[in-house]
Amino acid sequence: MSNAIQQFFVYNHIIILFVYGQVFFVLGLAIALQSWRHSRLSLARNLHWLAMFGFTHGLHEWGDVFIPIQTAYLPNDAINMLVVVQLLLLAISFVSLFQYGIESLRPLPGYWRLARYLPLTIFFVWVLYLFLPDFTLAADITRWEQTSDIWARYILGFPGGLLAAFGLQRQLQKDLVPLNVHDAVPMIRLMQTGLVGYSIMGGLIVPAGHFFPANILNQELIQQLTSLPIQVYRSLLGLILMYATIKTLDVFHTELDDRLTNIEGTQILLAERERIGRELHDGTLQTVYAAGLMLRTTERNLQRNEVEGGISRLQQGIAMLDQAVSDIRSYIGTLNPRPTTKSLAAGLTEISQTFHNRFMLTIDLNLDMPPDLILTSIQISRLLAITNEAMSNVARHARATKVLLSTVVDDGWLFLLIEDDGQGLPVDIVQGYGLNNMRDRARLLGGTIQISSAANQGTTIAVQVPIGDSYETTTYLAGG
Repeated sequence: MSNAIQQFFVYNHIIILFVYGQVFFVLGLAIALQSWRHSRLSLARNLHWLAMFGFTHGLHEWGDVFIPIQTAYLPNDAINMLVVVQLLLLAISFVSLFQYGIESLRPLPGYWRLARYLPLTIFFVWVLYLFLPDFTLAADITRWEQTSDIWARYILGFPGGLLAAFGLQRQLQKDLVPLNVHDAVPMIRLMQTGLVGYSIMGGLIVPAGHFFPANILNQELIQQLTSLPIQVYRSLLGLILMYATIKTLDVFHTELDDRLTNIEGTQILLAERERIGRELHDGTLQTVYAAGLMLRTTERNLQRNEVEGGISRLQQGIAMLDQAVSDIRSYIGTLNPRPTTKSLAAGLTEISQTFHNRFMLTIDLNLDMPPDLILTSIQISRLLAITNEAMSNVARHARATKVLLSTVVDDGWLFLLIEDDGQGLPVDIVQGYGLNNMRDRARLLGGTIQISSAANQGTTIAVQVPIGDSYETTTYLAGG
């Protein structure tokens, strides 16, 4: 059985080498094609070194496929030059991996900052040691190639892989743990496993050499013990590294989504402040001014012993001040960006009671939500903000007496309905800050909002937002 396995890999040696090179080339390509360059994470700033490692290492392995083919067409000197280029690609790939590990540890204190020049320094030492002393293309190219390969793996590949794995651990603690990106953690661990495994199989297990430890621990020993060539193990480790890296790159999309969401949220908040500033000037401030005039008139009535007229105007002034206080409280709640700690059902119940008590609206509350419904605090806050804005519009403009406030959950979607029996929206209405902010909040939740109205037949606001796996954040609240 062992001989059959060995013969299989001998016959398919070219295919194994091609797949080996392809795995690492695709690794470099996958990193290069990702939109990570504008990320604020330090993890992203170092990925070009890992991409360079993938590209150059894949090209080096493809050299074992294409150089033997060229021996039938090119002279020996040309073949020797191709071998030199192939070895340089191997060393450059390990330098890139080494550099990736060091850059992952930055910022380094004091003189340790000079460590970033260590991979390049080792590379130049490797070049001077192997290329300058009596090297000519007429020398024993096979033994020279073997020695060069071994030392590149020992002094660059092995420490580079270990350092890269250690650097990933530091970046995990520095960048990803504070972001609570839990899905990326196992992929980072898998990347570390791939890097440590490759540092051993690619940096410590070398071609058989004439010096220690290459004359004992080498590729031939592994093949004798397991019947599998070392390229199979390296390819599997490369596949693990490629898969884990591609999955880890999703964290940059998460970061970008968070940044865009924060920007849009800030824009909404600024628009809210501008709207509230205008309403304070045009509405609340005028109400307070009118209340002041009413109280002055009351003072004159009382000075003239016109008690009945003074009490009436005093009551009107108190009502105006109560209305102003209510408006200011509503504005403060609108400008409060902090996520809520209450459930959606509790928040909607509180809103309905508040508007019933303040504006004497009859509110029919119909909440059809399962008890195990899971919503994030951000979802709940934005849904309550939409509801509060809609109810404020009903109270101030609709001249309604009754409101239906209902929710339904169906097939991964939450439907929120606010329906009043008021006078409806004007035909020529220009949507202002309130309606636009409601639309923006629904869009930030990945949903939509539809507003329908008819004269003297009321207005219906229907909000539809995704729930569950289609909308993921970090803090969860149970119970609707």
